[in-house]
Amino acid sequence: MSWIDLQELLLQQHPQTLAGSPELQHADLIEQSLCFAAGLQQRKIKSIALYLLDAGDLAVALLGAWRVGVQVVLPGDMQAQTQQRLSAQVDVFISDISQIHGFFTDPLPAAALALDEPLLILSTSGSTAQPKLIPKTLRQLHNELQVLEQLWGQSLQQAVFMGSVITQHIYGLLFRLLWPLCAGRYFIRQHLPFAEELQQHSMACIAQQRPFVWVCSPALLKRMGSNLDWPQLAKVAQVFSSGGALPEKSGLDLAEKLKQSVTEVYGSSETGGIAWRQGGQQWHTFPQVCISQQENGALAVRSPWLAVETEYTSDAVELLSPQSFILKGRLDRVVKLEEKRISLPFLEDSLQQHPWVAEACLAVTQSGRASISALIVLNEQGLHHLRNSGRRQLTEQLRQHLSGYCEAMALPRRWRFIEQLPLNAQGKIIHSQVMDSLQQERPKLPIVKQVTGADFNWQLELKIPHDLAYFSGHFPSAPVLPGVVQVDWALHLAQQHMSLPSDFAGMEVLKFQQLVRPADEVSLSLRFEPEKNKLYFAFTMADTPCSSGRILLADQHG
Repeated sequence: MSWIDLQELLLQQHPQTLAGSPELQHADLIEQSLCFAAGLQQRKIKSIALYLLDAGDLAVALLGAWRVGVQVVLPGDMQAQTQQRLSAQVDVFISDISQIHGFFTDPLPAAALALDEPLLILSTSGSTAQPKLIPKTLRQLHNELQVLEQLWGQSLQQAVFMGSVITQHIYGLLFRLLWPLCAGRYFIRQHLPFAEELQQHSMACIAQQRPFVWVCSPALLKRMGSNLDWPQLAKVAQVFSSGGALPEKSGLDLAEKLKQSVTEVYGSSETGGIAWRQGGQQWHTFPQVCISQQENGALAVRSPWLAVETEYTSDAVELLSPQSFILKGRLDRVVKLEEKRISLPFLEDSLQQHPWVAEACLAVTQSGRASISALIVLNEQGLHHLRNSGRRQLTEQLRQHLSGYCEAMALPRRWRFIEQLPLNAQGKIIHSQVMDSLQQERPKLPIVKQVTGADFNWQLELKIPHDLAYFSGHFPSAPVLPGVVQVDWALHLAQQHMSLPSDFAGMEVLKFQQLVRPADEVSLSLRFEPEKNKLYFAFTMADTPCSSGRILLADQHG
């Protein structure tokens, strides 16, 4: 295994191929980077924003910009609002390889990269507030990369690196790009946000008898279903996870399937890596990381990859030794209700101990007076209970469970059950969307998964929301989608895709053959006959009829 320090990546070369699709050799990476550098220098560019989901393209742009001292901002997205926010700080936005090629001119000579200039600016996830820009020097990155190799390099050898996280943030940038690049390990250029994609690339490595590593978010790992080829996937050399805590149940399930524990990495954009763990609650600090505890119980960190002497976090900890600790939740998510301090992370963790709950996210909402509201993702057991016993009994069971951990005033007053928590590209919860979900009324329409068709014939694939408003009264102990709602949905969805007469005039041959319940996936066929002003609809589930009929519509000129 050959190692090239970050600042030397334009002066030395790995002989092996670095990436594929398209193939990337180190010599080509150097040449393209130096051509890009020359173009930036020629146009007197001082700063650029890069949003490149291809890790190989990002490597070209980063090394080229850093060669001529151009500062690089890595935004979390390229939405108009993000571009407007950064417009005063960068000379150009680049989000496509063709834009990089547009700068190419005769290459500059290779040179070492400057280690002590703030050539990288990271953007925090913006999951809880406005994204914050954090400058980093290459020396900070270099120091952390050295420690990653010290901790795990010996066991990984020539493993192929692949993962679900993008390289726009510190975790993905280090683990999916810069670490394998310095170590000369092959990396998959595109991020793989779906478990099936991760499996596909893993199987390719297995066929080639190449070891492989996963760099993932907890969001992906806890949703990897039982339909994957786990005996084969257990050949993975190591699984890294960062961006949030992996739920204990998910960790135990993965450890059983993969015959190894997931390596969780704790850190942030500000701090870089702080600690790691493999199962259990105890975190072990990275080499050269010093930890202490502030008066309010929060963790303080010192390391060679910090821009300041000490970084003060908002994470409460219990120190076990100078090199180990247990996280106790976010101090900035401790709220006051009726003069009582309540830890939302503690209550979330307590809810997730219930055998029906996959994930929980709590927030304080105002409805007359402040109270706690809960956004819940149910697992298969929880969904089974919802379908067969109803929402009221489900919430009562969860309240009863949570009452063993807190006072009555801390119990959620509002409950919302959804299919998935709102997550950003890092797999972190977007708390602004959580608040929107908690403050909105329960849904009254299906989730539209797919639409095909044209003219007067359409086919829609629908998912029935877990928390549909119409289930409460129909029926309280066994939720069933009312027939009148199915008719209303058929007309409403048809009007979105076809030009129809506006007035409802009656029904013909209405049939209800199978119950539709929470989380069911149904197909809706729509056909309109203009000469008869009749809309034909049919709901089916796995090719079994659920309901059908003809809706009569009044002539617009009648």
